[in-house]
Amino acid sequence: MSAHDLEPGIVTDLTDRLSYGGYLRLDLLLAAQQPRSRGADGAPRHDEMLFIVQHQVAELWLKLMVHELTAAIRFVRADALEPCFKILARVKLIQKQLFEQWAVLETLTPSEYDAFRPALGTASGFQSAQYRALEFLLGCEARGNARGVPPRRRDVRDARALLHAPSLYDEFLRHLARRGLPVPAACVERDFTQPYRREPELVPVFKTIYEHPRQWWDAYDMCEKLVDVEEGFQLWRFRHMKTVERIIGHKPGTGGSSGVTYLKRALDAPFFPELIDVRTVIGAK
Repeated sequence: MSAHDLEPGIVTDLTDRLSYGGYLRLDLLLAAQQPRSRGADGAPRHDEMLFIVQHQVAELWLKLMVHELTAAIRFVRADALEPCFKILARVKLIQKQLFEQWAVLETLTPSEYDAFRPALGTASGFQSAQYRALEFLLGCEARGNARGVPPRRRDVRDARALLHAPSLYDEFLRHLARRGLPVPAACVERDFTQPYRREPELVPVFKTIYEHPRQWWDAYDMCEKLVDVEEGFQLWRFRHMKTVERIIGHKPGTGGSSGVTYLKRALDAPFFPELIDVRTVIGAK
């Protein structure tokens, strides 16, 4: 057998059988890249393919993160923290993939992007329903804002449904309250359509957990997993901002935002503020 011969057991007759391409629906997936720009010769501009693929891949990773975090919320609601550890460890690695792929887009020069940018019209990442769903699941400051997402799409309806449900952080705080920790009532029962607001009275609760890790080991580990997710998200936001700055400078975004200025403001929106605040009081004299 030569190095290029197939092993005898490998299936080559795929008649009426599920194939690799069929299982992954590659006919649909690989046909979804449809550049809109055209050069002087009428052909699509070369670099638009990179832009499309980059954002489609990001949407697939976002879909997986939404899937994972939705499962994590179900576990916390059932007072089962341990299954969340594997889920949040996976989310952390997905975030790493999203962070690293900005390096590919950064190979796009300002002039290359400007050549096809008009074809984008008002399309913008701000309109991503999955990104908004992710914000709602994590309970970030933008939670109260359901605008800016195109209507009449299933993923948009799903994202808006999440707006009315407790976030992962909300459910974790409710879990801690059920275990007898003095979580403020304002954190347990509130209007979940509104952005979460920093609650100073919650800091002593986390201080108890961090100072007695053996007694509260699963909650202690969950706190650190949440900090991992927030850090990964903020690093992704920062890399996004720097990539945009590198490619378009301080031009407005295609969706009407201020561009880099808007992205910089987003870096100041925390998800789990008390998990950072508690670090200031631990060991303080």
